[in-house]
Formats: sequence, C-alpha cells, structure tokens
Amino acid sequence: MLPDRIGRYEVISELGRGAMGVVYKAHDPLLDRTVAIKTLNLSLGEDEIEEYEARFYQEAKATGKINHPNIVSLYDVGKSDGHAYMAMEYLEGQELRQILDSGKKLGMDRIVDIACQIAEGLAYAHEHNIVHRDIKPSNIMILRSGLVKITDFGIARIPSSSVKTLTGMVLGSPQYMSPEQVSGKGTDQRTDIFSLGIVLYEMLTGKPPFTGENVHAIMFQIMNSNPPPPKSLNPESPQIMDYIVAKALAKNADERYQSARQIADDLKDCANGLQDKHEEMTPVHAHFAEENVESPEPAPTLGISKAFDSFEATKQLAILTEFPDLSKIRPQNESGTLLLWTGFALFVLLVVIVLFFV
Repeated sequence: MLPDRIGRYEVISELGRGAMGVVYKAHDPLLDRTVAIKTLNLSLGEDEIEEYEARFYQEAKATGKINHPNIVSLYDVGKSDGHAYMAMEYLEGQELRQILDSGKKLGMDRIVDIACQIAEGLAYAHEHNIVHRDIKPSNIMILRSGLVKITDFGIARIPSSSVKTLTGMVLGSPQYMSPEQVSGKGTDQRTDIFSLGIVLYEMLTGKPPFTGENVHAIMFQIMNSNPPPPKSLNPESPQIMDYIVAKALAKNADERYQSARQIADDLKDCANGLQDKHEEMTPVHAHFAEENVESPEPAPTLGISKAFDSFEATKQLAILTEFPDLSKIRPQNESGTLLLWTGFALFVLLVVIVLFFV
C-alpha cells in the first residue's frame, strides 16, 4: 500500500522496489515540482541497517556535493516514519540497461554521444574528489531529450566519508569492475574510466567484454583476459574506437586514461569525424606493425591483436589527435632531408676547394 506522504512529499506512485527500500514518484507541494523519493527501511536488523544507512547518507552527501547536467540532482534528505529518504530529480527516460536489453541497435553517433556525456559527468565528479565506483548501464539514465544522467552514488568514495570497508572487500557490480576493485586494492578516478570502457564496449558490440558462468569466472577474465577489438565484432565501429576502448581497459591503471576529461576529449574528436580520417591512414598502421610487432598473428598470451593494446592505442591516439593530416607532416620531413643532403654536398665541395688550392 502506498504511503500518503513521506516528509512533506505527496506520494503519487511506486517506481521501483529493492531489498532495502522503495523509490516513489512524488509531488513537492512547497516548490510545486515532481520528485523521485528514494527510501531506506530503518526497521532492518541492527547489523544490516548500520552499514546500509551509512551508505545511504554517503550517497546523499556525494550527490549533494556536485551539480552537473550529467549527474542526477539531490534536493532534500531526511527521516519519516521509520524511513530515511532522499528527494531527487525525477528523470523521465530509460536506463541504458533497458535500451541494451531491448536489442535496439544504437547508432554510432548516439553511442559516442552517450559515452561522452558519461565521461563529462565523471570528470566533474572526479574534479570534486568523488569516485563513483559503480558505473554500469543500470546507473545511466537516458532522458527523452537525449540528456544522459549518472545515478546511484551509493558506494561512491569521497575524502570525508566515514564509511569504512574491510581490506580486500569487493564493492561494485562484478561485470563492470576494474582490476583494482577485483583485487581489493585502492581505487581512484581511473576505476570509473575502466568501468566506462566496459559500458562503451557493450554499446559498440552488444555484449560486455568480460563474461563467465559465475562471479569468479568474470573476475578472472577482468584480471587476465583482453576482449576482441570492438571493430572485429561490429564492422561499423570506427577503428579509433578500438584504441579508445583499449586505453580505457588497460589492466594497469597507469596505462589507462588518467582523467575522464581525456577520454571525453578523444570521444569528441571521434564524434567530429576523426575516425573518417583514420580510415585513410593505413600507412600509419603498417609502420607501427612493422616496428613493434614481429608477427601479425594474435599475441598468444593475450589472445588479441597487438593493435588492441593500451600502449599501442596511446601512440595511435597521440598521432591522430596531434597530427590528423599526415600530408602536413610528410612535406616537412622531405624538405628536412633535402636540406641535410644539400648541406653535406656543400661541405664536400668546400673540402675539395681547400685541398686543391692548398
């Protein structure tokens, strides 16, 4: 049965229900606007409620600290009739999870736009010292207007957080975890970048990069396996997306994008048509292949092409973003070589003259 009110908010309908609480659609009579009310049942067992209540208020603190178009807004927090609640922005749209599960194919422009908006929201959160730690399709809302919103900061890490975890405790959704989350090591903004890479891969190919029959099998894949390049599964995916995904999914966090702003910039370059120029730059691929790969065969330890490698991806992205048109580089190289040979010829001539007259 629906409650009539939660705090000052008039309940309209139920939006969703979980083990710990319920989310309602409600009306705020004071400001005359529709809100979403997320509740936590405080009548749970004492051992359970202490942790969940702490996380509930941590989410409120994390969300309340930031205000960005790509992050859900928090309006209010309080307690009412045995429930803790948050009044949040009411979002009309679909979870990215629902869109992916529907089998509907997203256009490449839309995929890049969604990923770019997620990256922009994460960049803002990271700049305010908040790491989400649970980026996944069910925590991404796509509004009817096309705006993308990051939701559910329930396990976000913030510097002033009083919520403690045991060493080695795993937090997050297994299929979207980073290697450092799986191994129970410390996390920072690069954890969110890895998870974004997984979401981007799933949008491009229709399936997540790391799968298994159980949680342990998935975690093993995250720690030890690299997936096939997106283009090998979806020919419509531009080659540059292989490099972006490869860099985001680097096992070593130091080899990943170091900020969400960096991946957002590369995604914007991709959206601006950089991938079209890349398709015409086959000599660049041949050059790197000859220089760094002894054989075009897939690397036996990774099971993938060397082209889908974080280090190679970083080099290729640097070339594409700094020198999108090789025609502007090659004339300079040719003129430099000509100048060198001319100087050498003049030097030889000068030596001959000196020897002849002396």
